[in-house]
Amino acid sequence: MDPAGALARIAYLLDRSAASPYRARAYHRAAETVRALPPEELELRWREGRLTELEHLGPKTAAVVAEVLDGRTPAYLADLEASTGIDAGAGADLLAALRGDCHTHSTWSDGGADIATMARAARALGHEYVVLTDHSPRLRVANGLSPERLRLQLDEVAAVNEELAAEAESGAAPGFRILTGIEVDILDDGMLDQEDELLARLDLVVASVHSKLRMDERAMTRRMATAVANPHVDVLGHCTGRLVVGKGRPESTFDAELVFHACQRFDTAVEINCRPERLDPPRRLLALAAEAGCRFSIDTDAHAPGQLEWQPYGAERAAACGIGPERVVNTASADDLLAWTASHGA
Repeated sequence: MDPAGALARIAYLLDRSAASPYRARAYHRAAETVRALPPEELELRWREGRLTELEHLGPKTAAVVAEVLDGRTPAYLADLEASTGIDAGAGADLLAALRGDCHTHSTWSDGGADIATMARAARALGHEYVVLTDHSPRLRVANGLSPERLRLQLDEVAAVNEELAAEAESGAAPGFRILTGIEVDILDDGMLDQEDELLARLDLVVASVHSKLRMDERAMTRRMATAVANPHVDVLGHCTGRLVVGKGRPESTFDAELVFHACQRFDTAVEINCRPERLDPPRRLLALAAEAGCRFSIDTDAHAPGQLEWQPYGAERAAACGIGPERVVNTASADDLLAWTASHGA
């Protein structure tokens, strides 16, 4: 492994372990600095003890470079490889059946990597596709996409898909494609935070509540049920909005039985959000959604490449609630997934 590759791998593993994004970013920046430097200059600086004079290289990142140039596996890298793996437990068979991820983010909104980097990371995990679902405009804190920016993003997705197809055709990589999507805000009245014309163009739409999470139960129920009945909506994202780490955030209150029956009635999948700080919905509601006959989507909600490895968290919880692969939409091929999403607007 070259020095830049070792630094980038450490950043990836820090993301996988849900470490502070600032730590991962420090290693990403160091990798970029090292990658831009001629190898002979990097080696000269190492031999003269001047690595930390480089921008974005501190004692820890410089130590990684030094260990690689000395022909050794960096100790920090080896430790992260050994300690950050994720075991799906009883969900291993379900995890193996997954063929894609329907909820991911890029630097177009609040993600930490560009579209191509996220796609290639998903491909390296054995996925056949990934759905890009950056935020809609109302979520300004997450740099949500205006209609104009979303149209530009669609052009970039098309360009990256051409690159990926060329790599597959040359035999350099397996077939893979990015599906277009959005994580659209559910507005207070249940309407969606994006133009209907654009939502109709997208391959898959995840709809989520991000504001007024403490809304009255009756109003929140109406809000969510209205959204899942919308023919553009394919997946109901992180339905309770809870956070289970740090100070946490309580669940939104709504009539879960009514909302899940609406999901079943309108064939809208309930997301099993795999983010460790969300694990949403909680198991009691996941069991209720299974009893209601809902479909599910096991999604990472990844904001960085390493987070694409979080699907075991959702697969284990799904298996514990008796949810089999036939009820999980992202066990389908890309073509079958698209056929299902297209049926919503029929």
